[in-house]
Amino acid sequence: MEEKIYALIIDDEAGNRENLRRMLEHHCPQVTLLGECASVKEASLSIVKYKPDLIFLDICLPDGTGFTLLENLREVSPEVIFVTAFDQYAIQAIRFSALDYLLKPIDFGELIRAVDKAVQTIRLKQQNLRIQNLLLNSLRQDKKKKIALSVADKIEFVEVSTVIRCEAESNYTTFYLVSGEKLIVSRTLKEYDELLTPYGFLRVHQSHLINPDEIRSFVKSDGGYLLMNDGSSVSISRQRRNEVMEALKLI
Repeated sequence: MEEKIYALIIDDEAGNRENLRRMLEHHCPQVTLLGECASVKEASLSIVKYKPDLIFLDICLPDGTGFTLLENLREVSPEVIFVTAFDQYAIQAIRFSALDYLLKPIDFGELIRAVDKAVQTIRLKQQNLRIQNLLLNSLRQDKKKKIALSVADKIEFVEVSTVIRCEAESNYTTFYLVSGEKLIVSRTLKEYDELLTPYGFLRVHQSHLINPDEIRSFVKSDGGYLLMNDGSSVSISRQRRNEVMEALKLI
């Protein structure tokens, strides 16, 4: 018999709760709902009372945000799937910590994928360090924020300022760190371009994303390339050359 996963739905709109409940009943029979909550206060009490394995958490609640709820949790740390209307800042923060989210209206395929992933995490009893990183990032200065990188059988939390560059290798991205360590992540460079560009990183080539703080020099020969502090050289594509040169003037 398949082990059940116990969950709470936290959303201030009754229609959204009902829709998600029906989708879970139809598509995710491994999930048993313990209840539904419409506010941070109500959810805080229910989480302490029921100690759910998983919560479906709306970000905008009448008496605070989903992040507020998570900050107030102490001894209980359920797995979290955020459910939200499009909010660029919130989604950026969530993705930065490698957490799952569902956009409203919810697609049942995405729901199944997110639930399956959460179930695996719960059953393996992984400590949810990603939540802690999300909350700590709200207190850190931009370059002190940490990005969650899933490598092999663990999650590495890497301070943005310690990344020298990222290099694309098919559907993988290799992170080169100040420490000399290399981390290979099974996500595309395009995703990290979106995540790291707001923190000053430059996409200088189809295969290269760099931290401008780690540039040692710009070499004009051979069409122009960047020499990084770790001794590596990074090509600049013709299409991006003017954009990169303008950005270098501001460093």
